[in-house]
Amino acid sequence: MAIRFFDMFAGIGGFRTGLTKIGGFECVGHCEIDKYANAAYCAMYKTGGEQYYEDAREIDPKNLPNFDLLCAGFPCQAFSVAGKRMGFSDTRGTLFFDIARILEVKRPEFVFLENVQGLLSHDSGETLKTIYSVLVEMGYNLEWCVLNSKYFGVPQQRRRLYIIGYLDGRCTGQIFPVECCNGANLKEIIPGSQGQRVYDITGVSCTLCAGGGGMGGKTGLYFIDMNSDPVTTPQARCITARQDSGVSNRRGEHSGVLVEDTPRAVLTPDREKVRQQGRRMKEPEEEMFTITAQDGHGVYHKGRIRKLMPIECWRLQGFKDEQFNKVVASGIKDGQLYKMAGNSVSVPVISAIGGKIKEVNEKYQIVKE
Repeated sequence: MAIRFFDMFAGIGGFRTGLTKIGGFECVGHCEIDKYANAAYCAMYKTGGEQYYEDAREIDPKNLPNFDLLCAGFPCQAFSVAGKRMGFSDTRGTLFFDIARILEVKRPEFVFLENVQGLLSHDSGETLKTIYSVLVEMGYNLEWCVLNSKYFGVPQQRRRLYIIGYLDGRCTGQIFPVECCNGANLKEIIPGSQGQRVYDITGVSCTLCAGGGGMGGKTGLYFIDMNSDPVTTPQARCITARQDSGVSNRRGEHSGVLVEDTPRAVLTPDREKVRQQGRRMKEPEEEMFTITAQDGHGVYHKGRIRKLMPIECWRLQGFKDEQFNKVVASGIKDGQLYKMAGNSVSVPVISAIGGKIKEVNEKYQIVKE
């Protein structure tokens, strides 16, 4: 039995792509007020026979088809640290209550919500408390988790809050955590006290904290492996013309000179004052900045900077080139394509969470004919 879902605030269908990718889910309709995003949605998916609503505020729940799961990446600008954070005083913030209005009538077994991490701290936590209270009063048990898209197969730093609600209490504690597909453990090469030990660069870095000025900061050196089978030495050797020789125990060969030949992520190349977490350029091979609707993104490589192409932004959210090409063929311009990518949810994260929903449904046979 497929889990039928209603795609609310659908955008370009990140929820739909993520859920249909793993199978066992069926979309019964969607809601999207942006005409360009809706045109892209219709270009990518077979929406014939499904119900469409432009404005969530005008949905009469009694006219909706029955469904088992409500998905909603409800508008986040009202809670984002990148905006004015007006919350429920912003009309976009009040759209959560349209979700609640539909849930109260339709009573789907599952609710799947996504929003910015800033929702956790907005109004000192009162906004999230209100959202949770409304859902709990309707009988939903809740789980939540902040997940970073970079651990799910896309090279983008994107932390988002995911909330799962379910009516069946047997699901408690079985959705989160979800497994990440490409996280790497910290790898210690040379032991020693903190501040002296050496780590492999292929592992995840230690967390840096505000009190990291001394050995308690759990910092260390990161080994740059430039030879196929290097031998580490306590002191660097002579620096020679062989700039790719890496670390060696032979005289005349060097350790410590790194020739950079890999690209860096750049945030909004034409606006020097734009920052994310204090930075506008990342280290080589580090994941991209969070894709947003208002920022531009670029790549610095060999002394030159270029903007990311729209198709690259879509890839960073986990969409297939085939989907992107269908949207381009419908005549939508680059400016809208960038905006759509920034407003979307990350497809692989949706698939990972959707897989857990599917597992508990199959385990307990929650969804009935």
